Amino acid sequence: MPREQGEVQVRAGTEADLPALTDLYNHYIRETCITFDLEPFTPDQRRPWLLAYPQDGPHRLLVAREVTDRTKNPHNGPESDLYAGSAEGEGTAGEGALLGYATSSSFRHKAAYAPSVEVTAYCAPHAVGRGIGTLLYTALFEALADEDVHRAYAGITQPNEASTRLHTRFGFRHIGTYTEVGRKFGRYWDVAWYQKDLG
Repeated sequence: MPREQGEVQVRAGTEADLPALTDLYNHYIRETCITFDLEPFTPDQRRPWLLAYPQDGPHRLLVAREVTDRTKNPHNGPESDLYAGSAEGEGTAGEGALLGYATSSSFRHKAAYAPSVEVTAYCAPHAVGRGIGTLLYTALFEALADEDVHRAYAGITQPNEASTRLHTRFGFRHIGTYTEVGRKFGRYWDVAWYQKDLG
């Protein structure tokens, strides 16, 4: 389900994306309170997370990558060549840097929660302000439109004005805040919860 807009391609995440996905997530672990993980991961430690996202169904992993001249050139040879390998930091051959990713995950593990998902989006630091989160969420919610999903939830560590704006733009509404629910960098953080009605 590749989707291109301008110089960016949004598609399902694959194993080839794992090193870049891990690097991006580790940045947010080390530098921000956005995630409550405390220790960076290796790609091998992060692999079970990636493998939890199939190509279809309610639980998705979408990545946004730069579109390179090779990707756009129709004379590159057989399509299989585009997926044969990559340089470090790249996904499939012909793609450039990872710009961000979005996921829809199980909200809770008990069976009755199945029609609910928790969503999140992470943008590479160099891609902030380019509309990557909007592209990713547009593709994600289009994919979820045909799935048995009733509600989407997002937990946003406070303060985070950019994430709040993104979620509000996509129809999320604030439904409550867990106060001082996590401790990182020697202080406690609130998490505001947002809900989007999907069906």
